Amino acid sequence: MKKYAALLLFALFLNGCDDGDLTVDKIDFEDIAESQACDVTTNTLLYKLKPQEALLLQMPEGSIKNDPGDYTYTIDAKAYNVVYRAYDGAVAKENICGLIPPSTPKVTEEWLGTNGIIEISTTQNEEPNKTDDGTRITGYTHSIIFKNITFQKPAGDQIEPKFEFGLYKTIVTPANLTFRTNPNGSAYECDEVARVYNYNNTFYLSIDDIDPTLFAEPITPGQSRTSLITATQNKVFYKTAKEGTGSITPAFVCSKIQPSAPAIEETWTGQLGVANTSGIIEVTTTLTGQVYEHTIVLKNVTLQKGNSSFKLGSSFVLGKITRPKTI
Repeated sequence: MKKYAALLLFALFLNGCDDGDLTVDKIDFEDIAESQACDVTTNTLLYKLKPQEALLLQMPEGSIKNDPGDYTYTIDAKAYNVVYRAYDGAVAKENICGLIPPSTPKVTEEWLGTNGIIEISTTQNEEPNKTDDGTRITGYTHSIIFKNITFQKPAGDQIEPKFEFGLYKTIVTPANLTFRTNPNGSAYECDEVARVYNYNNTFYLSIDDIDPTLFAEPITPGQSRTSLITATQNKVFYKTAKEGTGSITPAFVCSKIQPSAPAIEETWTGQLGVANTSGIIEVTTTLTGQVYEHTIVLKNVTLQKGNSSFKLGSSFVLGKITRPKTI
């Protein structure tokens, strides 16, 4: 009798071990460093895949922030979901992201994150600019960790004090600071607002309330004068137009009240200057006949938006403006 009982147990064991099924005791995606997104515009569903496993993180749009810092969210059943799934066959992106997921493979086991904390630590990725010694931001790296997460699974709840979801990288278009075709290298002045600037269809770079002593007469030809970026003077702004809302024009830049079109997508601000070090506005003047030509250079200027920043370069030429000699 014992012999037949042993044979029955062995048969049940064989029947329960379907080659397509996957029995999981611990989630392990450590060999997959980076996660992917179903939609890189919204970043609302991130996933990591193994041959027969998937680890999913669903969050509201805006949870992944392209700005260095630490961000914390609470796992819940409505907005911040963590899901692990095992399948009876090879799983692909279409099984996760498709509006109508394929009927195969089938989910054989599912774990749901019921509580815990999502911690996202974000850093910016940058590279040297090709034309000078400045930098440009190319994207952001988001390191995601679950703290004290409880997985509700068929065999009972399992708590992980620290579970590393891994990295997710977003890509951004580096700042464009190539001015419109201008063989004379001119910059521009506004008549009604104290602003000098240069521009292209999609952006403009301006200096507001530029220090008047940089142009004060008498001027010795070839002379260079410098002044720092401060909270009230030489305020530097880099503004970009939102795609599809119109083009940057001199009339737009010089308006006392900024028009609604084009819509401004990003505003970057020059960091305050440090004497002999950074944030310096330099003006070098030459005289031709009765006309002064002032070349405006931004030296070691760093532009900042939130916690993100990049360097224009050690000597970034805004352009030349001309003014008649009055003395």
